[in-house]
Amino acid sequence: MNRLSTEERAKVVAVLVEGNSLRATARITGVARMTVEKLLRDLGAACQTFHDAKARGLTSQRIQCDEIWSFIGAKEKNATAEQKAQGWGDVWTWTCLDPDSKLMVSWFLGDRSSDSAYWFMQDVASRLTQRVQVSTDGYIPYQSAIDRAFGDNTDFGTIQKTYAAPGAGGRYSPPKMVSAKRGTMWGTPDPKHISTSHVERNNLTMRMHMRRYTRLTNGFSKKLEMHGLNLALHFTYYNFCKVHNSLRVTPAMQAGISDHVWEIEELVGLLDASEAMSA
Repeated sequence: MNRLSTEERAKVVAVLVEGNSLRATARITGVARMTVEKLLRDLGAACQTFHDAKARGLTSQRIQCDEIWSFIGAKEKNATAEQKAQGWGDVWTWTCLDPDSKLMVSWFLGDRSSDSAYWFMQDVASRLTQRVQVSTDGYIPYQSAIDRAFGDNTDFGTIQKTYAAPGAGGRYSPPKMVSAKRGTMWGTPDPKHISTSHVERNNLTMRMHMRRYTRLTNGFSKKLEMHGLNLALHFTYYNFCKVHNSLRVTPAMQAGISDHVWEIEELVGLLDASEAMSA
């Protein structure tokens, strides 16, 4: 069986991380679609393992958390009972961003339940080493999850946004925000830093760089597993390879867990290291 070289793998990954689907990537690179899918599967798993080990002992002073909606196979309202049993339906990606370094600290793929909030915040807390200010929207499950994950070792604030009546923004546009009110849940959060603007802006980055999150296309995920692996590849690329315009360095460099801008070949090298360990 032919094996892609590091250079060929890098070309495929470079196309994938710029928001192209598997089939579009196959057309652009000339690599078979199933080979592209296998590369995504293997490299995504290597990226997940790398992030779990590398993004530890972080000294973030502030974090922002949010959830972004997508779906697997079909929207929840359109999926049959049999399809839902196979994992189809709505899925939420919980994200935690450090607004100072722009590092994606943690993400979690699940539903929008209290259980998902709990496991997400447990993972976030395990990566931080000091007292931190947490900002979220007013979604209630955050309160219990943050309390159980951090206890008294956090300053927690929320921003409550009020929007115009549904539909006021048009069919595909969000309704206009009428007001935003900051509030303290516990601790002493700095009011000027109670915000979810940075993590919400990252939602756009996700939709632009992952075809699976682009609205009104047929590029949505068909399997939850591949959805998660694409997330791992995207966030590792975002943290270590993508230079942030305002920082002039990558988020990983700003956070102190990398000392240089990664090239795509170095990202692909995570797969080589994983294969060497399993050999």
